[in-house]
Amino acid sequence: MPSHYEDSLQQDIDRILTKISEMEKLAENALQACLTALATVDRQLAYTVILRDRRIDELEKEVDRLCLEFIIRQQPVARHLRFAYITIRVNLELERIGDYAESIARQTLKLAGMNSYIPLDRFQQIGSLSIPMLRDAVKAFVTGDEALARDVISREQEVDALRNSIDKELFALRQENRIPLEALTPLTTIARRFERVSDQATNICEEVIYMVTGEYPRKLTGEIWRMVFIDDRNCCRSQMAEAIGNSMNRPQFVFASAGLTPTEIDPGTVEFLQNKGVALSNVTTRSVEQLPNLDASQIIVALSPAAKKAFPKPTKAICLDWSLPDPSLATGTPEEKSAAYESAYHFLREHITELCDAVLGDRIA
Repeated sequence: MPSHYEDSLQQDIDRILTKISEMEKLAENALQACLTALATVDRQLAYTVILRDRRIDELEKEVDRLCLEFIIRQQPVARHLRFAYITIRVNLELERIGDYAESIARQTLKLAGMNSYIPLDRFQQIGSLSIPMLRDAVKAFVTGDEALARDVISREQEVDALRNSIDKELFALRQENRIPLEALTPLTTIARRFERVSDQATNICEEVIYMVTGEYPRKLTGEIWRMVFIDDRNCCRSQMAEAIGNSMNRPQFVFASAGLTPTEIDPGTVEFLQNKGVALSNVTTRSVEQLPNLDASQIIVALSPAAKKAFPKPTKAICLDWSLPDPSLATGTPEEKSAAYESAYHFLREHITELCDAVLGDRIA
């Protein structure tokens, strides 16, 4: 018969898993509601998604508290200790997915007043891929199913490719004047948010494999490289670098960005990238602390001297210094300011291209 300690341990674990499952269901329902609101131009439903994100935030705090109590009361070791550690990380991933649903709802509200054409079938398609990834990722966590976790990870590239395809289709629609310019950013943002759901689901599955095996995989998908760009404010240079990377249609890479002290995204950067036909990956900035799994990134690039202090220590990642002037701070005539953005764009595109080529093609015999 199980001992009193074993019974108490399992009760605590079951309580935590119930809360995690509840968070997943709320996030999944929110994403499904976003698709419905987008298809039916339902402002009330979009507002409901935004308001209900508070419940996910509350559950995140509750799960953190339960995990802390679990560690203090049970003093777990080995797999049970990994369970507590991984639960905290999974909890954060689910909270972020709730934020993505809220972001999609806010973009839907922007579109509601534009009377713009929306390729709904494409958004339904990316939702039908990313939402089941979320559901299965949490199922893999709750059941400790390593095989299911690996299966979920294998689907990520399909979502990445679809998001790139949607971006190209949206820019083509813009060039044909079938959608207004002001609708382009909300539409590309919605596609990006659904892709980020698949990224977070993949992160959860990587954590599941660590929990089950005790080995933290850095490159589960074999050829996937995670590249992070960091600068001071995540409002211009790092956003530009992430957008350039995502526009290059390189399925072997996952790009992200962050800043030391984030501020609002620079409007000049948004306008410049739109004129280049490059979709901005994010509508909000984020700090280095908000990056998922920075320690699992293979390449970390500092775009300012100060950003180098964000390099993890110790780290097995390749850390590079690409410090360059911040175009958003450029002064002078409109032409001189435009030249500053152009110079940064050319620098970043050239360096990212060369680095990716170097990763994919080892020319040293």
